[in-house]
Amino acid sequence: MSGAAAAGASSCAAAASSSGGSAGGSSPYGPAGGCGGVAGRLPGRVLEHIFSYLDLADLMQCSLVCWHWNSTLADENSEVWRSLCARGLSEEALRSDVLCNLPTYKGKLKSYQHALSTHDCSRNVYVKKNGFTLHRNPIAQSTDGARGKIGFSEGRHAWEIWWEGPLGTVAVIGLATKRASMQCQGYVALLGSDDQSWGWNLVDNNLLHNGQLPPVAKIPECILLSVCQQIGERIRVILDMDDKTLAFERGFEFLGVAFRGLPKACLFPAVSAVYGNTEVTMVYLGKPLDG
Repeated sequence: MSGAAAAGASSCAAAASSSGGSAGGSSPYGPAGGCGGVAGRLPGRVLEHIFSYLDLADLMQCSLVCWHWNSTLADENSEVWRSLCARGLSEEALRSDVLCNLPTYKGKLKSYQHALSTHDCSRNVYVKKNGFTLHRNPIAQSTDGARGKIGFSEGRHAWEIWWEGPLGTVAVIGLATKRASMQCQGYVALLGSDDQSWGWNLVDNNLLHNGQLPPVAKIPECILLSVCQQIGERIRVILDMDDKTLAFERGFEFLGVAFRGLPKACLFPAVSAVYGNTEVTMVYLGKPLDG
């Protein structure tokens, strides 16, 4: 980073920090909604160049400074977000088709932030270098899972799951609280085995919670995935924390609401698998599209 750019980035971060405590006005951008001084008069391209050196936390603060800065950051395919993607995501992820359904750099970065966790998972699995794909080691008599990095307690969210290997006897996708176990002995439907998780077993088409079948215990048979699913086919998971429901889609086909009455808690996307060397990819999409 050049000295001028470094100084500019430092000034931007400092201005963002000081603006965060603006008192009084209803606008999040301060009393007048604008920037004073030189920073408020900088052309958008100059601001983009300076912002491209900042990390995500600083950019979030910068977006609250004034309308001018916010509008500069509003372009999700700008040099700012491209630069942050280049620094934060692996080249493998950016070149593969993992993120092909996300048209913007900001969307790709957000998806990486919500990917399966390398630390919150069974010891028998790991997340590959692309940052999105879980690989289960060939360990006998073990069921192994992983949670997403970020959980949800409000809002509407969608993500895609696809198996890139055999399902085995049990393959479950769903939700889990932080208290739900991510590993157990034997081959079982780990998600849904306790009151801290909710799962759809793609192999036998059962929905499970607290070790029991809920009132609507299956995805309708007429739209059950043929032989569970084709390898690499994507299943969309839709979580509505406002209505407290979890639903599934395949392609453009809505499979229905699987669970209702979800608790007011922080719920994480989760998967569990039993087949050795199978791989599961999760890509967060953001707010689901209606219709």
